Amino acid sequence: MKKTLTALLGALLLAGCAQHPTEPESDQAYRVEWIGKRPLVGRSHVSLTFDGQGRAFGNAGCNHWFASYQIDGEQLSFGQPGSTRRMCAPALMEQEQRFFQALGEVQRWEITDKGELRLLSADSRVLRMWPED
Repeated sequence: MKKTLTALLGALLLAGCAQHPTEPESDQAYRVEWIGKRPLVGRSHVSLTFDGQGRAFGNAGCNHWFASYQIDGEQLSFGQPGSTRRMCAPALMEQEQRFFQALGEVQRWEITDKGELRLLSADSRVLRMWPED
């Protein structure tokens, strides 16, 4: 009985570990829902995609953006983002700047049990996002 219980617990632990990827998925677009303590403005669309080759890109709410990134285990950092130069409503432009600032402060990542990707700064401010369909 004790061996069976030990084997069952070991299998459950292994199954639990298998649910968490070693890196955010490549070529999967993630839709940002929160930047720090604030949700996105209205129906704006902010996204992030990792290409698996050290380049990230997406939509920043007004402009398309791109940046280099490095992943080492749970550590994550982004290079200086670049973007197109469209002008949008002031609230969208402010949100875009908060997004770029948050990317620059990211130090680690995690995926919750429900599949939410979180990018965290040193003081645990968060970019929260979900895979897009």
